[in-house]
Amino acid sequence: MLTIFFIIYIISAFIAAGSIILYGCNPSRSLGWLLVIIFVPYAGVIFYVLFGVNRREFKIYTLKHTLKRRLFDQNYLKHSASGKKFSFKSTKEKKLESLLRNSSNYPAIPGNKVTVLSNGAMAYKSIFEKLEKAKNFIHIEFYIFEDGDILERLYQIFKTKIAEGVKIRMIYDAIGSFDLKRKSIKRFKALGVAVYPVLPIKFGTIIFTINFRNHRKIIVIDGDVGFTGGVNISDKYVRSQSELGIWDDEHLCIEGPAVESLHNIFIKDFYFASNEESILDEKFHDIISEKGDSTVQIVSSGPDSKHPTIMYQYLGLINLAEKSIYIANPYFMPSRPLLEGLKMAALEGINVKILVPAKSDSKLAHYSMKSYFRELLEVGIEIYRSSNFLHSKIIITDIEIVSVGSGNFDHRSFEQNFEANALIYDKNVAKEITDNFLKDCEKSNRLTLEVHKSRPFYSKVIEGFARLFSPLL
Repeated sequence: MLTIFFIIYIISAFIAAGSIILYGCNPSRSLGWLLVIIFVPYAGVIFYVLFGVNRREFKIYTLKHTLKRRLFDQNYLKHSASGKKFSFKSTKEKKLESLLRNSSNYPAIPGNKVTVLSNGAMAYKSIFEKLEKAKNFIHIEFYIFEDGDILERLYQIFKTKIAEGVKIRMIYDAIGSFDLKRKSIKRFKALGVAVYPVLPIKFGTIIFTINFRNHRKIIVIDGDVGFTGGVNISDKYVRSQSELGIWDDEHLCIEGPAVESLHNIFIKDFYFASNEESILDEKFHDIISEKGDSTVQIVSSGPDSKHPTIMYQYLGLINLAEKSIYIANPYFMPSRPLLEGLKMAALEGINVKILVPAKSDSKLAHYSMKSYFRELLEVGIEIYRSSNFLHSKIIITDIEIVSVGSGNFDHRSFEQNFEANALIYDKNVAKEITDNFLKDCEKSNRLTLEVHKSRPFYSKVIEGFARLFSPLL
């Protein structure tokens, strides 16, 4: 029996090593995985399959319905209002829009009203008010649904809306909403809500799906009102439930034609989760009328995307900056291109400020983040540590273009998660979010290079160790 296991291990190790050599795109990372496979027998191969496979090149894992989802994209762009290209006057904006449109299909769309919701209480107030006005349908997906007062309020609104004939579809991430009680899911289903998990935890498929998460936060109401950002469905955004306190997050309400792009993402996600093909053919609305003056581009990517568009978006915003780059993110573990891009910007004289939480819900992420600080501080980048648990995912370039969404500054958001951001080409919206950002920086502790260098030696060791595991977080 041991001989059989050993033969299987040897064959698996050779296959894994071959895939690393053929499909590995990062030499240092590839070498690291080869060492893991060699020096961690059996478990090393399993770790590689779970966390190391370059899935864009090595097709060991193909999302079901990928072809139909892409055909739906093509049909959507061909026939929808979103398929019309918007012409920018600024070369900077034109380059960024082209990059993101060509890598994730969604163009910049003018004529939107964008409302900034700067904390959880504001976000829920706006969400509940809009939900109560729904006439035809409500489509909702979140990474985290947690039992509590917020979920109960959602349930009561859904109960009323279902009675009025409003159709409701709801999807949740199986890992992110792992603590959601089974009886809560049954309550929603009993109302008539179509509820499905994304990538459910099942024996036989879990080894291929556990490392993928739908991290998006999307609500679409009647086709012309949408919400997206960093807030989940949880009481932690309105009351303290741990030493982290109330989670501090940014969310957006978007009204106008750009909601169609957001809706397209939900439709594909719901089809993927439910296998209900009817949602691909259903006509939800006519052409959406303009509601405001903001130009919005929805940016999405996932493990089934051809390109790591969220990373491209952040890198594009950094490279195009002329005056300032402001970043707020709870999991700041940038890829090498992003790290070098920020350092280059600072050396060019661009004002770079980064706001992160002083405490984290993940010790590993906390120490991994700290391992990047020295390089950044040495080139003059300002790092602020918020006393609140900052959960916002924001990047602002030149106080002109701003991104708010679900994408973190880490490998997981770039490669493993399904993410969605809203990129707003509007100086007024960018100024409002910048003002909030700078106020948060004023209330936070600015980290200096001297203080960072004086931390204990054991902390440096832990940081270095944590950084090795940053792709797994």
